[in-house]
Formats: sequence, C-alpha cells, structure tokens
Amino acid sequence: MPRLLIVKTGDAFPEVVQEHGDFEALFQQVLTRAGFEAAVFDARHEPLPDLADIDGLTITGSHAMVSDAEPWSEALKPWLREALARDLPLLGVCYGHQLMAAAFDGESGYHPAGRESGTHAIILTEAGRTDPLLGQLPTAFRAHLTHAQSVLELPPNASVLARNAHDPFQALRYGPRQWSVQFHPEFTAPVMRAYLARQVDKLRDQGQDVPALIEGVTDTPEASSLLCRFAALVNVPRGASG
Repeated sequence: MPRLLIVKTGDAFPEVVQEHGDFEALFQQVLTRAGFEAAVFDARHEPLPDLADIDGLTITGSHAMVSDAEPWSEALKPWLREALARDLPLLGVCYGHQLMAAAFDGESGYHPAGRESGTHAIILTEAGRTDPLLGQLPTAFRAHLTHAQSVLELPPNASVLARNAHDPFQALRYGPRQWSVQFHPEFTAPVMRAYLARQVDKLRDQGQDVPALIEGVTDTPEASSLLCRFAALVNVPRGASG
C-alpha cells in the first residue's frame, strides 16, 4: 500500500472542526470514501519525516500566511525541493499551493484585489486540458475558495493549468507528478458556508455581496475528485503519468 502523507499546516475555525473536522480530517474523509488511506504529519510541531519512507505528499491549507515566513513553514521549503528532485508526487492546496510556489522560486503574498471566498468558476488552460491530473475535469468547473494570499509570480518552468477572474494561477504543475491548486478540493458546501459566515465583515468591507456568495455555494464534485485522482497517481510508476 503506498504511503500517502497529509502535511498539516494549520487548523480550521473551531466551529468547523467541531461540526465537520479539521483540514486533515476533511482530506481523509474524501480519500477514505474512495478506499485510500493517508497518514498525517503536523509540520508545525513534528520533525520532518524522511522522504525515503513516503510515496506521495498532499499539503493542506492554513490560516497562516506564507509571506510571514514562520520557521516551521520555511523549514518545509528545502524539504519540498528535495521531494521535487526525487520526483515524489506532490499536491499542494491553498497554503500548500502558495508554499510550493515560493519554495520553487516563485512569489506568494497578499492579493492586490483582496480576499476571494465562496464557490467560484475555475477555467482550465490549454495545458490543463491535457494534464494527467486536471485534464479529466470539464474546461469550466466550480470550486470552493477562501484565501487572502495568492501566487503572485510564477516559478521558473511551472505550467499554469487553471485560472479564473480573480487569480491567473489557480492551478500549477512543477514537474511530472507535482501540482498545486489554490482552491479547496476537500471542502464541502457546509464547510464553505461556515467559512463565509466567519468572513462576513471582511468581505463586506471589500464591497462584496455576502448573501449572494452564501446563496452561490454549491457542491463541487469535479474539484473534489482531484484528491482521489492524485491518490491513485501516487501508485503510478515514475514516468507513466504524462
């Protein structure tokens, strides 16, 4: 059985944890329903595991900010560079997306247009439509998002797989089996609504129509399918993923 590791980089809001589970639990719920198992490593409190003992990594979201350069977060960067050099399958989500881009010589920071939250359309690029992970998705699909920071500068040699009106770098590919996405494939519609309820004041201050955002929350089966597709790719021999 391949060892898939969930790298935990933060905690969800307490009410989300109580009602739905923390970030790593949301990942595990999706994977378990499809018959996959994953261990959890809390990057904030545990020593970095040996990459030789791991077959694939997925990196969670966080309420931390990559640009704050917290010591635990900075320690992950050379570890991720080694994982990339080993051609270890990687999937970063939200904070994980921004962290991977920064680790691979891109730039992440606060988005000049502010926070993006809610269920929004994501559009595949030409590269995304032929990608082994994202290519099975519709050209346009909906996904749950909540982030104040984004990838601001593309890392060298990275491919852009998806975009939307807010963010030109919604999904990136760094190598044969290394991806990251700004959106949350692990979120359910109730989790997204709970996040919007927490962000009412911040979103209203940005001039956003919060009732409309809440009304617009829907299920996102296409986005959610990425986690299980990635878990399946962890077991694909090197060089066979396109």
